[in-house]
Amino acid sequence: MKIGILALQGAFIEHEKMLQNLGAQCIELRKKSDLRENQLDGLVFPGGESTVQGKLLKELDMFDDIKNLIEKGLPILATCAGLILLAEQISKDKTLHLGTLPVKVKRNAYGRQLGSFVKKGDFQGLGDFEMTFIRAPYIEEIKNPQVKILAKMDEKIVAVQYKNQLALSFHPEMGEDNRIHQVFLEMIRKYRA
Repeated sequence: MKIGILALQGAFIEHEKMLQNLGAQCIELRKKSDLRENQLDGLVFPGGESTVQGKLLKELDMFDDIKNLIEKGLPILATCAGLILLAEQISKDKTLHLGTLPVKVKRNAYGRQLGSFVKKGDFQGLGDFEMTFIRAPYIEEIKNPQVKILAKMDEKIVAVQYKNQLALSFHPEMGEDNRIHQVFLEMIRKYRA
């Protein structure tokens, strides 16, 4: 199983280590040829700066290829900034990145870096899960009834699945619990079958 991890900026190494520990091969995506030369089974968009990542996707001419892969059904796990890149709408912001996920997100909803926190919450199908929020967004509005809510924190939506897209406000790669990455790998197995 070969997974492409967007490695332009942000916390991609932690995802890579977790997925490798689960037996996946990871390809760091830094340029267009990394996408074109590898037959990928899945994608990961890590946390970081969504504005920078979105700008680099366009400058490196990777934007259209990635959008096409997602629209054709390639499974993707997107965390924090990755959720913002996928979102159809960003609250109080005209910026649109990929727009493949029919939700409206609020950026930096939990405040600045000092507002970061770790808290346990219920994740559908997994039960209690320790969630690490770092300058995290949350989902303000679901724009399609097919978007499945997987987790809330303090009544705010922090994890959803829409078709092949698994998108989270928090950083599952920052803890020891690899169950969300296992869910993602199971999505890939079903996609490949």
